[in-house]
Amino acid sequence: MNTKTPECYTTDSQARCLRVEMTATRLLVLPLDQFVFAELDGDGKEQKLRLVFATHEILISGHALRRIETAICRLELSGLMKLPEKYHALIAENQPRIREIVVTETKPGDSQAQAALN
Repeated sequence: MNTKTPECYTTDSQARCLRVEMTATRLLVLPLDQFVFAELDGDGKEQKLRLVFATHEILISGHALRRIETAICRLELSGLMKLPEKYHALIAENQPRIREIVVTETKPGDSQAQAALN
């Protein structure tokens, strides 16, 4: 019997890439050396974490996302996934819980991406 609590993120001190599972059939792998910055916004109930890479922007909505922000700042974040709703009750209140992941590709000259960097 597996008693391990389900988690919506993984870490690895030797990580070179971040694997983002948007759905069960769609995933993206981004090199950590293209990480630009992170921005965490919101209170403990509902937070938004924005991860900006050279080619993509990831917007995560959920609860207790500071641990994920800390892991990306240490370049140890290796995986992100949204857990099915049925597992949310198993996650402790102070543990990260991802409700939604939105990935946007940034194109060269994209005015929105440029504005975010200025």
